[in-house]
Amino acid sequence: MPVPVIDPDVVLWSAPPADRAGRPLLVLLHGYGSNERDLFALAPHLPPTYVVASLRAPGTNQFGHEWFSLDGELAGARGHEQSAVTDRLREDGANAAARAVRAWLSGLGESFSSVALGGFSQGGAIATQVLRQDPEGAAFVVNLSGFVAPGELDGDAVLAERRPPVFWARGAADQVIAPFLVERAERWLPAHATLTRRVYPGLGHGISGQTLADLVAFLDERADGGAGPAT
Repeated sequence: MPVPVIDPDVVLWSAPPADRAGRPLLVLLHGYGSNERDLFALAPHLPPTYVVASLRAPGTNQFGHEWFSLDGELAGARGHEQSAVTDRLREDGANAAARAVRAWLSGLGESFSSVALGGFSQGGAIATQVLRQDPEGAAFVVNLSGFVAPGELDGDAVLAERRPPVFWARGAADQVIAPFLVERAERWLPAHATLTRRVYPGLGHGISGQTLADLVAFLDERADGGAGPAT
């Protein structure tokens, strides 16, 4: 299996190189089957203090791009059935993708005041996994309609002490993320993060206007590098 690598030539930036140094960086990771243009559409609505970089996942599928494959045992209804195999596939896939994101981050030439990650669905899981692999590597994480990958990492114990801010938002009517993954996030996140949790009645697997408003408020509170309040 090839090692996933982020293509730096397709990263979308909200600011030119001359305008990035000294500002907080928010890295966006799209969902399964999408691409870097998807979440980048949010950039004009986010606090202007941030430099936004939207990455393209290294894998491909019939719909677009993926952080890890949902074929085989993770395909369709089988992906909603928890087993040792599905846990291992999600854990291994999330870890490989998170290492690719970390490698891209380590190669940045700019000096940012802080780095944070945000993702939707599968991208939300990868954003969280980056923090789990490197608990000091991100100021905070945004997980939109996502989950927390199975397994344990050495960084989990550090996070349980450090408790960095995490914004986790999902729709109450989301049928895409398997219930057992939602239940894992419900247990794991409060134990390892200073959690801002939002659940929107009637919302499916998506981002609503209220989600965006709550996200902007969360980002505004942390634009100067502060932790902000837990809610």
